[in-house]
Amino acid sequence: MSALQRPKISHVIFDMDGLLIDTERLYTIVFEELCSEYGKAYTWEIKEQSMGRKPGEGAKIAIDSLQLPLTVEEFLTKAKKKQRNVFPQCSLMPGAEKLVKHLHKSNIPIAVSTGSASKIYDVKTTNHKELFKLFHHIVCCGDDSEVKEGKPHPAAYTVALQRFEAPIPKPEQVLVFEDAPNGVKSARAAGMHVIIVPDDRLDESKSKDAQLRLKSLEDFVPEEWGLPAYDS
Repeated sequence: MSALQRPKISHVIFDMDGLLIDTERLYTIVFEELCSEYGKAYTWEIKEQSMGRKPGEGAKIAIDSLQLPLTVEEFLTKAKKKQRNVFPQCSLMPGAEKLVKHLHKSNIPIAVSTGSASKIYDVKTTNHKELFKLFHHIVCCGDDSEVKEGKPHPAAYTVALQRFEAPIPKPEQVLVFEDAPNGVKSARAAGMHVIIVPDDRLDESKSKDAQLRLKSLEDFVPEEWGLPAYDS
């Protein structure tokens, strides 16, 4: 999509893990450790299928792929114990703080839609509370009663859309930032525009549903999407 074809965006929704905070790397460490206890290797191929989904869905993918002798509940219990030790130390991804603060200062309504459950969201954002206060709302799809299915189902983003203050924008006025193909599919199914900022290992063909692929949020040019430009 050329700059001339791009719409004027009024609202922005962000995924969180691997996009705003560096938790995807930590997820990998946790799941590699957990799976290695059973002599199995948690691979990029398994991780790629799981990214963006609800915790239980991601756990089932790992269990089924590696034939682990665990129930979904057992897998999640073991993972959560490990996660609570490492997630509070997660750092912000490059460009995240600058973009979020810029949009908030520019009075652009912003939200987060994450596959995390609310309790683990609190752990992940332990050292970044002030930044996350800038969002109009946070949708924790992992335990939100209105999100019946996780990404790639559109509910993650249709629910987030409806929680903005009236007048609710049209889906085509919303720009979503994602790092995973499942999230891109979710946002596109909800009728929104999507930019993907993926792991470098993601094959180019897997990001074709996004309208733009960036190496980092630092590379985003707001004015190309009808948003206020950064102060020079």
